[in-house]
Amino acid sequence: MTEENQTLTVRISAKEPVAEDICLFELRAPDGGPLPAFTPGAHLSVRVPTGEIRKYSLCNDPDETDRYMIAVKKDRGGRGGSVSLIDQTKEGDELAVTPPRNDFELKSGPSSYIFIAGGIGITPIRAMIKHLIATKGKPFKLYYFTRTPAMMAFREEFSDPAFRGKVVIHHDCGDPEKAYDLWPVLEEPKGAHLYCCGPRGLMEAVRDMTGHWSSAAVHFEDFGAAKARPEDNTPFVVRLAKSGESYEVPVDKSILEVLREAGKTLPSSCESGTCGTCRTRLVEGEADHRDLALSDHERARNIMICVSRAKSAELVLDL
Repeated sequence: MTEENQTLTVRISAKEPVAEDICLFELRAPDGGPLPAFTPGAHLSVRVPTGEIRKYSLCNDPDETDRYMIAVKKDRGGRGGSVSLIDQTKEGDELAVTPPRNDFELKSGPSSYIFIAGGIGITPIRAMIKHLIATKGKPFKLYYFTRTPAMMAFREEFSDPAFRGKVVIHHDCGDPEKAYDLWPVLEEPKGAHLYCCGPRGLMEAVRDMTGHWSSAAVHFEDFGAAKARPEDNTPFVVRLAKSGESYEVPVDKSILEVLREAGKTLPSSCESGTCGTCRTRLVEGEADHRDLALSDHERARNIMICVSRAKSAELVLDL
């Protein structure tokens, strides 16, 4: 099930709606004992009732060792994983999960933090903010965007007077003309680190507005939003320039998955197109870039093989 072939069994100790189509789960060890520690930005991989594996960010204070908390948005247009977790489980049920893993780590070095959350993207950022408050850490500013107030998880918490001056809440009612203008926020980096999680459109807009920032100061979390559904994909061939080997990449697998199955050992981490670990030099062919890691000029010569595909019939990689 997991990246490290490890699983934990946890029990749903509490479950409650916290916004429209969003449910908060509290998970504890069946014996009530401590759970493996986690750091701000970490996630769990959860086996949902459909049998699929879904990643969910931990949203509680990392100092809490007796429980994990995840907020799950019901994706009615998805493949049923989130719907099954919300509709087919109850308090007392047990789930198989991975130990926490962090591909969205909160760095300790910057002078301040800017958090940008869209919808359910608030979950890892909530854990980061709780950590900063508990440790009296560096100053931060949160920009939290949802379509409507009813769709805003933890609305009362972030509307509390204690967050006055630290949190900006904006609802656009689904109208692009009412989107919040982030350019004044991002125009000058000023030594801050930026953490962004939310819909792909928001993250792409933020990436475009931070092209002048150091790449080390901009962090995105994106659990596979870059991956289209299999029915939206087309098969293609990937050829390795150094060995001459060719492999067909089917509609339901990534380049990385195909090469792994062929026995290739390749670096990877997030596998969602955000961290940059699996960047590979592109020798020939036209790529269908689906990542958030590469800048426009980098895309001419590179490809993120965990999520990106091909527009041409063949891609030649420097492998």
